[in-house]
Parts: sequence; C-alpha cells; structure tokens
Amino acid sequence: MRDAVPASSLLAAAREAALLAAGDAASSPVAGLAHRELMRRVKTLVSVAVSSSSETAPPGTVVTLRALLGELRRLQTPTGLFEGGDNVQSPPDSAFTINDACDVHHLLRDAVDPSLVDVRDALAELIRNATPPLLAGGVHTPNHRWEISAALARIHRSFPDARLVARVDEWLAEGVDIDADGYYSERSPNYASAVSNPSLLAIAEILDRPELRRVVERNLELTLALIHPDRTVETLPSRRQDQGTRFPLAPYAVPFRSLALSTGRGDFAWAAELAVADGIDDPGMLTELLLHPALNEALPGVQAPRREGTTVHPGVALAVHRGAAADTVAYGGSDYARHGRIRSGLANDPTILRLFAGGAVLDSVRLSRTFFGLGPFRADAFRTLPDGRIELRERVSAGYYQPLAPDARRAGGDYAVTDDGRFSAAMSFPERTADDVALETTILVALHDDGAHLEVTIDGPPSPWTLELAFRDGGAVDAPRRDRDGAHVLPGHRARYTRGGDAITVELDGIDPAADPAPYWPGEDYAFLSGTDAVGGVRLLVGGTTPARFVVRLRAGAADA
Repeated sequence: MRDAVPASSLLAAAREAALLAAGDAASSPVAGLAHRELMRRVKTLVSVAVSSSSETAPPGTVVTLRALLGELRRLQTPTGLFEGGDNVQSPPDSAFTINDACDVHHLLRDAVDPSLVDVRDALAELIRNATPPLLAGGVHTPNHRWEISAALARIHRSFPDARLVARVDEWLAEGVDIDADGYYSERSPNYASAVSNPSLLAIAEILDRPELRRVVERNLELTLALIHPDRTVETLPSRRQDQGTRFPLAPYAVPFRSLALSTGRGDFAWAAELAVADGIDDPGMLTELLLHPALNEALPGVQAPRREGTTVHPGVALAVHRGAAADTVAYGGSDYARHGRIRSGLANDPTILRLFAGGAVLDSVRLSRTFFGLGPFRADAFRTLPDGRIELRERVSAGYYQPLAPDARRAGGDYAVTDDGRFSAAMSFPERTADDVALETTILVALHDDGAHLEVTIDGPPSPWTLELAFRDGGAVDAPRRDRDGAHVLPGHRARYTRGGDAITVELDGIDPAADPAPYWPGEDYAFLSGTDAVGGVRLLVGGTTPARFVVRLRAGAADA
C-alpha cells in the first residue's frame, strides 16, 4: 500500500490528476457528450487554469472551453433544463450540471483574464436560465432532494434570492432520510458519497445549517464500520445500482477530510488518509481544494477506529465481524420479502455472507433453490440470538387454486387478470382458496475471528438446492471444474481456495458428496426476461435435495499452513 498523500502535497496531487483529465478533455470530441460530462470537463479545465501560476489561461484551454460551453448552450432547452438521458426534462439531472456550473462560476468570481471572464459570463447565463425550473421542479429519488437543494443554495451564493432559500427549506422540512445507524434510505455508498453527503455539506456551508454537518458525520461514522481490508465500502444493503459491487473508499476522501478538520476526529483523519492511500485520481478534488483551501491543512492526529468484534446494523439486517484473521459480513436485509419483486430502488441481493482473509476473498455465499421459480434464499427475518449467532429465516410458498365459488363464476370465463405473487393470469386469484406448498429455511451464522460457521436447515417437499460460494478472481480452488458452467464442485467434504499467501478452507457436514448440484438459479423474476443476478469469480457449488440439514465451516489461514 502506498503512503497517504501528505497535506503539503495534497493540492499538487489533485492538480496532477486534473491535468491528466484536462489533457483527455482537450483532445477528445465535444459533440455527442452528455451535459453532465460537458460541465465536468469545464470544471476540470478551469480548475487547472486557476491553479496555474500563469495569469492567463492557455490558448488551447480557451478554445476547448468555448467548444464545451457552446455545446452546453445547445443542450439547454427553452425550459432551462438540459436535454439528454432517459430522464426527460429532468430538474435533478440538470441540477448536477448546475451544481458544477455554480462552483466554477464562484471559482472565477475574481477572474481578470478576459477569456475566463467570458467563461464566467457564459456560465451565469446557463445558471440563470436553469433557475426557474430548479426552483419549481420535482424529483423522483430521495437523494435528488438534496442535489436540487444544493444547486439552489449555490445559485443563491452567486445570485442571492430569498425564494431559493425558501425552496431549500421546503425540501429540508421533509427531514433528511437517515436512520439511527447512519444509513440514508437508499443505503448506497455511491449516492451517499457522490450526492447526499456533498450536497448536505454545501447547504450547511452556504446557508449556515450546521445541523446538516452532523447528519453527514453520522453517515461517516457508519462508513467507518463498513470499510473492508481492500479499501472498499460494503454495498450489500444498497437499494441502488452499486448493491453487491466493490465500491472504493476514495470518493469519501473530501467529506472525511472536511469533518476530520472541523471536529478534530482522529478516526475520520484515518479514513481520509486511507481514502487517498492509492493516490488521487479524482480531478474534482482540485476544485474542492481551490474552493476550500482549509482542506489542504494538516489533519489531526490519525487514530484507527476500534472495530474488533461484531457490529450489528439491525435496520438493514447486516452484521460485520472484524477478527484477527478474517473480516466477515452476514446479511439478511433484502426488500424482496416485503415487496415480492425485483425492482430498481429495492435491495435485491441474495448474498448471505462475505469473508475477507487477506488476498483471499469470498465475495458471495448464496443458497439457490428450484422451487416454483421463487429464486434464491432472501431472508425475511433477521435477529441476533443470545449466544451471539445471527439467525436468518425465510418462508416462501406457492398455491394450487381451487374452483371458484358459485357466486364468483362467469359464464363467459372472462376472469380478472391478477397476480398471485409469482405470475399473473386471468384467474381472479383473490377469489379462490388455495392449497399452500411452503419451503422454510433457517440459517444460523456464527461469526468468528478466523471465519464463520453456518448451520442450514431447509424444510419442505423434495426439491433441489444449491449452495454457491463465489471467490474472487485471481485464486484457485482445489476442486474439479465442470465444462457446462465453469463452476467447481465439492468432491467430498472439504475444499480450499488460495490466492497468493492466503487461503479460505471450506468444510461441510451433512451433505452427499456424490450429488451433482444444479447451476445457480436466479428465479423467475430474472429468467422470464432472460436475465440473471448471477455473480462471477471462482465458483464452488454444493447441492442436495430438500429436506436438508447441513453445516458449513469457513476458515481463513495461510496458504502454506
């Protein structure tokens, strides 16, 4: 791991990243770019120009800026909103661009170079045109409220107007959507780091709303508990596109640094340094440092947070254990049980457990079933037992429907198309009694310093199940590999995955080693549309038939042990 960028060179490192991005921006075509990318390039080029010791912008920069601003003017429709993207006439999408435009306008507030003054004036025109629709416009996701509010606050900074402040207060009066653990309602590291946190910090600064900094502090306190050894932030509970992905800590660098400096918190300073430990590749950081020079000051004394043992976040059904040999995550917080569907904006990931053991990483443990197309195990109950184990439970069922009562029959057979929870048909399902067929699953998870134990009980009629363990690419598992799907199959009761000098051992009791497990099955919600939520990596499969009771032991260790 590289050393963190010291405070004395933070600005230089950010400028180096911006210079690289500026070179790309100047050499690539402008036509066809979306308005947000156009404005990002304007911000990068202006930030590099302002940070230069020269009093004038380089001629090449001026030419590129004019082309970018010309394309932005072309994309701004008569309504003041920008054209482009699948969200048509979108106030929040336009707000992203206007937030950047306002920061660049503010950065150029004292500009004397005529070419940069022209840029500032062109941005002022874009901002003024966008102000009415942002003042009156609506949203469709929780974080949009704060993105639009930040844009209104920034417009007010350059062009004061009491109506802008009143509109921000109207959005804030709804209450910021953060729970007791520090999760925003979308539970997404991507949107927390890219939208909610920076937007709330901007509103707090410009409109003097210090209570919003405390909201951000709560989210950062949560984030401390979610940072893994590979410098990623846990995403399993997310309700957005980043759920289940490896999300880097780097985008959190500015808020951690800002709050470390304002509160003196050593744990935030630790996270701020960790976020830039691999260098800075975000050109937007240069703009932040130019607008807020205090960010370049020396951090308070770094103090790694105490994270040993198990931390449970009951609101999202997540438990994280930090041990001497392994970091382990148990999860049962899918929204599927409540909503009965896969949907954008819901937490859908069926991963039960993840384990980090140095370079050896088990990214996902999933329990797949062939049961009425209802998909893999997604817990509908999560609790911590008195002995410290995590209990995950799920009951799924399907029905066979009886004939309609005489008063519900229709001579023409034209019954209502209704949904029974897994498919729709012209059967008037709610008017029928049904014979229920159920599958009940309980998984007890014990989190240890060197791994985890899972006790799995599946009760129901005979039906196939498959336990899938998906390890990170780059390692090898000592089990035979099938030609049909590339997955490895446990040949007995034990297998080992190694990567570099690290290993994860898998031991199972209560299974038939001769069983040929079925491939992972995502369920009808995906398969109906020829889709899947299957993961990649080095996959190890174990299978059997319900009813079943078996134990899985996962242990981290050295590859040569």
